[in-house]
Amino acid sequence: MFKHKKYSILFLSLILTSFLRLSAQNSDPLKPNGNFICKYTIEQGDTVLLVDLNTIYVYGNRVFYNPHHYEMWTQTKHNVKVVYPYAILAAAKLKEYDKILATIKEENQKKAFIKVCEKNLRHEFESELKGLTVSQGKVLMKLIYRETGKTTYEIVKQMRGSFEACFWQALASLFGNSMKVKYSSTEDAMIDQAVKIVEAGDF
Repeated sequence: MFKHKKYSILFLSLILTSFLRLSAQNSDPLKPNGNFICKYTIEQGDTVLLVDLNTIYVYGNRVFYNPHHYEMWTQTKHNVKVVYPYAILAAAKLKEYDKILATIKEENQKKAFIKVCEKNLRHEFESELKGLTVSQGKVLMKLIYRETGKTTYEIVKQMRGSFEACFWQALASLFGNSMKVKYSSTEDAMIDQAVKIVEAGDF
């Protein structure tokens, strides 16, 4: 069990730190200097305001085929609630660091900056990552794909090279995981519904 946790920590730390140099879309929020900006349309001479409302998902009572199915749903909800913040944090950190890296020209300085960021991430989150299980790690990898469109294998290969990506993939397979897992809202219907519940603030 100790080794199981040890390699799980190393693996998840690698995933987070590998995010540092991936490209991301940069879109600064609109800052209207205190004024309220709103869309509008003209209907028969009258100005009608247009407001975009958040999507609201409505679900009926979930049908469970047996106690095991109910247990799977309960566990999936719990795992998503635990790891979803890490996926969002990784995307946010990526955007923050990518802006800084874009201003650094020297490759050795970029590597030095990444090492500092990695050290800070380990100091801030390593103790929390120790508590993650293998199943939670798998959900985290799926959510990372959901947020970036890349598998963790592709991320590590791009950042650390093919050899290290293969090494970590082999290590992950020892614990029944794969860095090549992808997220599909159809195949991962339980995860998808749990994510939407978390995003809506209902869980």
